[in-house]
Amino acid sequence: MWPLLLRALLVLVFALILFALVGPLFIDPNPAPEHSPVHVEPSAATFGFITIPVSGTPGLRVHYRDSTDPQRDDLNPLGHRNFLLLHGFTFNLSTWDPMFVFFAKEGRTVAYDQLPYGLSEKPLPAGLKDANPYAKASAIEQLLALMDALEMPQAILVGNSAGGTLALDVARRAPERVSGLILISPWVYANRPTFPAWLVNSPQMKRISLLLGRYLGKNMPLLDLAYANPERISDERRELAADHSWTPGWDLAWGALMNRSLIDAVTVSESLADITQPTLIIAGAEDQIVKMADSARAANTMPNAEFAVLPECGHVPHEECPDLVRAIIADWLRRL
Repeated sequence: MWPLLLRALLVLVFALILFALVGPLFIDPNPAPEHSPVHVEPSAATFGFITIPVSGTPGLRVHYRDSTDPQRDDLNPLGHRNFLLLHGFTFNLSTWDPMFVFFAKEGRTVAYDQLPYGLSEKPLPAGLKDANPYAKASAIEQLLALMDALEMPQAILVGNSAGGTLALDVARRAPERVSGLILISPWVYANRPTFPAWLVNSPQMKRISLLLGRYLGKNMPLLDLAYANPERISDERRELAADHSWTPGWDLAWGALMNRSLIDAVTVSESLADITQPTLIIAGAEDQIVKMADSARAANTMPNAEFAVLPECGHVPHEECPDLVRAIIADWLRRL
C-alpha cells in the first residue's frame, strides 16, 4: 500500500511542477486593447508632458501638472515653498486633485505620473540597453531629473503610500534637494518577498507578472481597499484612476513594473533615523493597507517628525477626508 501511495504522491508533485513550469506560458503576451473613457474626456485629464533624461534611455516622457499656469488665477502661489506630490502604487496624479489648489496657494506645486502609471510613457525594458526604468534607483533618478527639468532646486516632497517610500529614498540619497516631507500612510515596513534575478527573469515569472499587472490595472482593486468607505468613490474618480488604460500596451509596462518589483526590496526603514528634514506623517485610523501602528513607528523613529491620525479615514485620506488633511498640513506649515 505504501509504495502505491508514494507513487501517487510523486505523480502529484510532478504534475504540480509541470503546471508551474508550463501553465504561465499560456498567459496571452499580446497587449490589451485601448480602453475608451466613459465618464471623463481624455483632454480633461491631460495637463502637460516633458521629456526627462534617464540613464540608458533616449529620454522618458512624463505627464505632469504644474501650478505655474498663467491661465489659472486660483493657482497663483502665495507662498515661496515648492511642493512635489508623489502618488502611491497603481495610482496616478489624479489622487491629488482634492489637494492641488491647497498646495498651489502655499507655493509652486507639481504632481506627476510615475512611470508607467497614468499618462506617462510606458517603456519596456526589453527595448532599452542595460536599463530598467522600473528599478528603484531609476525612480529616484527620474524624480530628480524632473525637478531639474522644471527648475525646482528644492521641494517639500508629499508622498502617499509607495510615494512616501520614494520621498524617503530621495531624502536619503539627495538630502540637499528635500526641504521637508509630508508622508501620508507611507509604505515603510513593507513585508513583501523578493526573489533572485534568474527566477524573476524567467519566462514563467514574466508571464505571471503580466497577469498580476493586468489584474491590478484593469480592476483597480487597491482603490476600493484604500477607502474606509468605498461608496465615497465617484464614477469620475474611478475613470481617472484607470487612465493608464487609455494607452495601448499599458499592461505590458505594468507587467514589467511588477516583475522588477520582485527584485528590489523596500529598505528605507533601515535609514529612518538618518533622515533629519522636518516631517509630518499622517495616517488614517481605518487604513487597511498600511497599519496605523507602522506609521506611528516611523514617526517615532525619525528625529524630526510629527504624527497625526485621522478618524474614519483609510489609506488615501487626502482623497477621502481632504478637509481634515488640509487643516493638519496647514497647521504644520505655519510652524515650519
